[in-house]
Amino acid sequence: MSDTRARIYRHIESHPGVHFRELTRALDLATGQVQYHLGRLDGVHSESVNGRTHYYTASFDPWERHAIAFLRRETARDVLVTLIEREAAHPGEVADHLDIARSTLEHHLSGLVEHDIVEKRRDGGRVTLALCRRDQTVELLATVDPTAPDRLSDRFTRLLDRLFESG
Repeated sequence: MSDTRARIYRHIESHPGVHFRELTRALDLATGQVQYHLGRLDGVHSESVNGRTHYYTASFDPWERHAIAFLRRETARDVLVTLIEREAAHPGEVADHLDIARSTLEHHLSGLVEHDIVEKRRDGGRVTLALCRRDQTVELLATVDPTAPDRLSDRFTRLLDRLFESG
């Protein structure tokens, strides 16, 4: 295995769910160079979640790969942490707690529900949110730290939501 390929693999191994752009930035490699080596790496899986391709070693199953991708996004991560803390909550409570628009919450929930990370339960007309696999989500949370660009992107989206709500 070439030195570059080994560097890419080690970075993916130590940063599960890293997305392509972050991989090129962190290793200071050209996009074509990273694409070339990723195509030849054994034991690396990719998942496309909400327009970003994330990379993982073979040690993660599909559910874990999706959960990690969402945990790398600040707002989705905040939603999941809120549900870890509260075990279950109504969407309005989560949105208020996180100071985000309901539309922002629903945007993140759509992917979280689609990938069986969060479930929406209907209780007499009210919706309650809960984690599908609470213990596994807590475990994965410890392995993921969103990058600064990911956090800034999410914060910019929140700012725009607030501007449109008040305007």
